[in-house]
Amino acid sequence: MMRILITGGAGFIGSHLADALIRQGEDVTIIDDLSTGRMENIAHLTGHPQFHYAIETIGNETVMDRLVSECDIIYHLAAAVGVELIVTRPVEVIERNILGTEAVLKIANRYKKKVFIASTSEIYGKSETVPFREEDDRILGPTTKNRWSYSCSKAIDEFLGLAYWKEKKLPIVIGRFFNTIGPRQTGQYGMVVPRFVRQALLSQPLLVYGDGEQSRCFTSVTDVVRAVIDLMRHPGAVGEIFNIGGSEEITINGLAQRVIAVTQSKSKIRHIPYEEAYESGFEDMRRRVPDISRLAGLTGYRPQIPLDDILSRIAGDLKKNDPEVKESS
Repeated sequence: MMRILITGGAGFIGSHLADALIRQGEDVTIIDDLSTGRMENIAHLTGHPQFHYAIETIGNETVMDRLVSECDIIYHLAAAVGVELIVTRPVEVIERNILGTEAVLKIANRYKKKVFIASTSEIYGKSETVPFREEDDRILGPTTKNRWSYSCSKAIDEFLGLAYWKEKKLPIVIGRFFNTIGPRQTGQYGMVVPRFVRQALLSQPLLVYGDGEQSRCFTSVTDVVRAVIDLMRHPGAVGEIFNIGGSEEITINGLAQRVIAVTQSKSKIRHIPYEEAYESGFEDMRRRVPDISRLAGLTGYRPQIPLDDILSRIAGDLKKNDPEVKESS
C-alpha cells in the first residue's frame, strides 16, 4: 500500500483522483483550504479507513512538513483555476500558484518525495501551431492583459519543478491538462461545460462567448485520472512534461448543440461578447488541441469515454446534487 498526498484534493480532479487511488488500495490523504474545493466532493470518502484529510492551506509549513514526511508520493493539484478567477482575482491566482508550488517542492525535496505537478494547456498561450506539442514555443499577450497571468504562473511552476529535478534530483512529473470535464465540476469560475449543462437543465439560454467558433478537446476526468496515475507509476515519466487530453475537437457552438441534444432541453443558444462576460480586450485561443503522442507512447493512453457519455454523467450529477436543478426536474 502506497501512502499518497493530494494537494487540492477536495477539488474536482483531486477528489476523483482520491476515489481512484482508494479503489486501487492506496492510503490517501488530501489537503485543501476549500477556496475552490468543496467538502461535498469528498463527503462520501470521510470515514473510510484509507482516507484522511486536512482543511488547511499548503502554505502552512508545519502541517505540510508532517503530511509530506508521512507520504510516499505527492500529487500537487492545488491551484487557482478558471478564467473568471484569473480576470477578477489576479493577485490570488499568481500568488497561490507560484508560492503554493514553491512550498510543496521545498518540503518534498526535504524528504525526496516524488511529485506530480498539475499544469495546463494555457501554457501554450495563443499559439496557432495545432496540435500543441510539449516542446512548442509559447506565444502570449502583453502583461497588461490579466488573461495571460495564469499561463505565466503555471509556466513558473513548470520551470521550478524541472529545476528541482535537474539541480536537486527531486523526481518530478508534469502533466498539462486540456479541458477536463465530469461530475463535481462547477461552472462558478467560468468552466463552460457544467455551465452549459446547468443552463440546459434549467431551460435557460446557453450563453456562448464570442462567435462560438473557438474549438476545444474535452476529456473525461476518469480518463485524465487514469493517465496521471499511470505516469506516476512509470519511471520513464520522471523529469518530463506530458499533454493530457482528448482527441475530439469541437467548437463551442457544437458543444452547446450537443448539450441541448443530450439533455433534451428546449434551451436556445445566445451569443454574447467576451467583453460582457469577462473584461474589455479579453483574448481567447481559437483552437486548443493537444498532441498526446508522448503520453500514448509511454503509457498506451487513449481517451475512452465519448463526449455524449460525459455530458450525460454531468447532467445526472446536477439532477442529483444541484438544488435548483432538482427542483426544476
